[in-house]
Formats: sequence, structure tokens, C-alpha cells
Amino acid sequence: MSRRRHRFPHRLTALLVAICIGSLPGASHAAMPPAIGNQPMPSLAPMLQHVTPTVVNISTKTRVRVRDPYFDDPIVRQFFGLPASPQERVEQSLGSGVIVDAAKGYVLTNNHVVGGADDIRVTLQDGRSFKGKLIGTDPDTDVAVVQIPADHLQALPLADSSQLRVGDYAVAVGDPFGLGQTVTSGIVSALGRSGLGQGPSGMGGYQNFIQTDASINPGNSGGALVNLRGQLVGINTMILSPSGGNVGIGFAIPSNLAGEVMTQLLAHGKVLRGSLGMQTQTITPRIARLLGLKDSNGVAVTGVNDGSAAARAGLQPGDVLTTLDGKPLRSEQQLRNAEGLLPLGSTVRLGVLRAGHVREISATLIAEKLASLDGSQLDPRLRGVRFSELSQDQRDQGLDGVAVSSVQAGSHAARAGLTVGDVVIGVGNQRIGSLRMLRGLAGVQPDPLVLVVANADGSHYVVIN
Repeated sequence: MSRRRHRFPHRLTALLVAICIGSLPGASHAAMPPAIGNQPMPSLAPMLQHVTPTVVNISTKTRVRVRDPYFDDPIVRQFFGLPASPQERVEQSLGSGVIVDAAKGYVLTNNHVVGGADDIRVTLQDGRSFKGKLIGTDPDTDVAVVQIPADHLQALPLADSSQLRVGDYAVAVGDPFGLGQTVTSGIVSALGRSGLGQGPSGMGGYQNFIQTDASINPGNSGGALVNLRGQLVGINTMILSPSGGNVGIGFAIPSNLAGEVMTQLLAHGKVLRGSLGMQTQTITPRIARLLGLKDSNGVAVTGVNDGSAAARAGLQPGDVLTTLDGKPLRSEQQLRNAEGLLPLGSTVRLGVLRAGHVREISATLIAEKLASLDGSQLDPRLRGVRFSELSQDQRDQGLDGVAVSSVQAGSHAARAGLTVGDVVIGVGNQRIGSLRMLRGLAGVQPDPLVLVVANADGSHYVVIN
């Protein structure tokens, strides 16, 4: 059996010889040589000299009320001589951020790093520390913008993340575990990741992640993912790990998405999203059989709102959406991502299967217009209240009912405890899911008028005399 001889290029041979000589006892140079021949050793250091000053440490403090059912009782508090004011504790957290506008001091980070914080402190690489002002947050994409009153800042330019390819090199810069600024490297492992559910960031809204094997650990959130040109390609946001530590599966928000969200937060303080204005359902094998489809690929249209973008485009209940901008459409989540991540006015191309024939329909995302109704038109006891239909986003989250959009101070409803943001899910013992159902039930209720209301604290009755 013959042995194959491996021939090494002269430059690689020289490198191996240099390494071996440097490791021999008594060698005059134990370190790697700065160059081999006339070629310098590859290093990320020159690029990182421009990147690391733009990545900051963010520390926050949040006051959280401490609830204890036993000591919340006023009689127990009086007996033990406890103060009547609610007890609080202060929670502290650490994260990272990226300076993206040196002149105005804008810092991009994650919503879960600064959202709800009472105090934000931003520390630069040079040791300077500033109180941060929260400009705006978008929980659905986990993006936030903070401003600091600092001079002589360096900003990181945003790359076009749509040009990323699987296999491109990626470098993560952040402040894991509060140890100080740390750099890790890897590659882009995948693009367009979604359907990750409620990850460690708490994000469960619109997802279009870059996946990377560059080490991302707690504290890296909000830090920079850069390319070898030193441009921002993503905001590090979460990891997928059974232990909570890095296992080479990290995720970053693409710079194009983060930049679009930042633009809207700076302009409006919130993100204005477009909508197609229709209800859909992912096709399962059972639904495919009921509809007489050959397979379960696609999304079924179950309802179209009057005056919506879908209605204007000619979509109808019973249509099956098979593609989105030329790519196979496989789930309702995929369609929802497109609605939530594309800016207002964007046009999407939908492949539509109707009556056995496939056609392509273009629809332009418009601001969702929610029908509303003055409560006085329903019942005199509801004067001063305005109701509106739930947004499609709320319905996608499983909510059903009618939203309370405004309540006049001093009205019967306000005195009864009805507040803006409440969702009316029933009148008396009748369940409601729309303004039409509310209109049909409210006027025939005896005195008192009983509304079943849901909010963040659960459901309860509001009794209006």
C-alpha cells in the first residue's frame, strides 16, 4: 500500500518552521512572528481599533414593587407596624449598545436591555459615563434607541445586511457578564431565522434573525455584530442554549431592520406598521383535504376587512396564498413577519391559488384603520367612552373583544373603573368579539350595565349604574 506524499506551499512551510523554531527551548523569539516574508500576519486588530470605541456598556436600574399577599393586608401591616406605602426593590442589569450617530449621541440597543428602566447609565470605552435618555423602544423587534449628551464620539456605519451570505465572517463586540469589552469571531450560520418563540430576550413578535456562531453571552445583548470592514451588520440580541451559556447559536437583528426601526422611533417615538387587513390560517393536512388541495403548502385567507389593502388588491376569503415576493409561503407567521417588518407603503407580491388557478396579486401595506364607535350611541351610561376594534396584531396574539380607546374623566364609566387599554370581552353573560356584537347587546342591558373586561392584570367585572 503506497503512501501519498503531501506537498506544502513554501509560505505555509515557512510558517510552520517559524512556529516550531519559536517553540524550541532557548529560542530567541517565543512569540508568533509579525510577518512571514513580506506578508503581515492576518489580524482583526486594525479593524477593531475603529469598532471598539463605538460599543458601549449599558447598566440599568428598575424599581419593582414587591407584592406579598400576606403583608399587603392593611390589618397585618398595622399589627406589625409596617409602612402603608408599597415596598420596592431595585433590579439592576447589564447590556451593551452601539453608537450609530456621533453628532447626536444616538445609541442602538435592545428593548429588553433598557425597556421599563428607571435609570440608564452608558459607559464608553474611554471610561466616560453618561445618563442615557430613552428615545423610544419597539418590543416587537426588540430594538431601542438611547441618547447620551457626549462629545467626541465615534459612530459605527450601518452595512446593507441584505447583502450578507451564509459563510461570511462575523465579529461580535459587547460586554458579557460585565467583564469589560470582549470580542469574539465566527461566521454567519444562517439568515432569516424566525419562529423562535419567547427567547431569552423575551421577544416573541416579528423575527428575522441573523444566526451566528460568534460567541454571544449574557451582557452581549445590544452589542455589535460587524463584518470584516468594520460595519454594523446586526445588533446581538439572544442565544439559544439549554444551559444559558454560549453553545455557538446566537442571533442578531439585521442592521437594515434595526435602522428602519430607529428611523421611525426618532420620527414618531414608536413604529408605525402597515397591514394587509385580512385574517389568515396556516394550512394543515386536514385543512388541505377539506379545501381539496394537493398539499398543505400555503396560507388560507379566512377573512378580508372592508377598505383594507387586501380588499383593494382583490383578495377574497377562500384564497390560498402560496408565495410571498416569489418565495414559498409556508406559515401565517411568515406572512405576519412581512407585514410587521416592512415599512409602510411597501408593496408585496402574493401568489394566489383560486379555483384551481394560480395568479399573482400585488398589495401595498397601509396603516391599519380600526373602526370605532362612541359609547353614547350604544347606551347613555357609556357616554364619554370610545370603543374600537382590536388591531390585527392584538388578534394574532389571541385577544378577542373590543378595545377601550378613550374614557372621559368623570364619566360613569371612568368612576366605575373602565380605563384606556381595557378590552371588553363580554356584556352581562354574553361574549362579544366585535363592535357589531357590542352594538347589539349594550342597549338591551338592564340596570346596572355589567361589562366583562380583560387587561394585563386579568379579567374582572365593571359595573356601571
